[in-house]
Amino acid sequence: MESNEIAKVASQVRRDIVRMVAAVSSGHPGGSLGCADFLSTLYFDTMNHNPTDFKMDGRGEDLFFLSNGHISPVWYSVLARSNYFPVPELATFRKLGTRLQGHPSTDHHLPGIRMASGSLGQGLSVGIGAAATKKLNGDDSLVYTLHGDGEMQEGQIWEAALYASAKKVDNLIATIDYNGRQIDGDLEDIISLGNLTQKWQAFGWEVLEMGGHNIDKIRATLAKAKSLTGKGKPIMIVMATEMGQGVDYMMGTHKWHGAAPNDEQLASALGQLEETLGDY
Repeated sequence: MESNEIAKVASQVRRDIVRMVAAVSSGHPGGSLGCADFLSTLYFDTMNHNPTDFKMDGRGEDLFFLSNGHISPVWYSVLARSNYFPVPELATFRKLGTRLQGHPSTDHHLPGIRMASGSLGQGLSVGIGAAATKKLNGDDSLVYTLHGDGEMQEGQIWEAALYASAKKVDNLIATIDYNGRQIDGDLEDIISLGNLTQKWQAFGWEVLEMGGHNIDKIRATLAKAKSLTGKGKPIMIVMATEMGQGVDYMMGTHKWHGAAPNDEQLASALGQLEETLGDY
């Protein structure tokens, strides 16, 4: 898919996000909006995946694991727009007993979901396990993971980082959503991460950097990351984003990490986001 078409998908995904969260007055719009360009590019351009015949083992196709599961709205939207499940099902987000729970889960068997997430720090370990399994099975497909920057404060992340480099898990491409904010405030005011690129390099990873809102640059960086697989090192992409991207009053603050817009705020957000694929 061309970059301008991916941008149209991302715009619709952002509309889905704010509508889903506003409808139930609950959810996490900030980080979801910030990752819309990346996940739209990953699913509509980069990954080899099969939405129409979903299988949990994922043999012969690329896999994606969302570690920072609280940004489920963006993932649900991208999955639906990729034809994993009907788009109108987005209207069931966070409602009791539905498949679209606040954090992704596997107990309702929603196509596209292979792990429950929301307990931060676990997704990289799962991704490493999936990547190792592919190697054992002679499957040359890739594994992708996405993490929040606040999640880098979890110890399990760094245990997994050590393991992946020591065992040369070189069919794994991880990405950090580096927006500089977490639920309680700015990273620098809570626990500074220092130089993330240097940290991951010191742990033996191949590290790339990119902006998370330029589709051309996202495509190019993901292509570069794919070209580096199979060379003995796991790959980390440090992706600079803006929390709340696309909605002016949600940008530049951590306050929309886990807050829902009211009716007036929703109308303002939708006025800033182009409807490109049709609302559900």
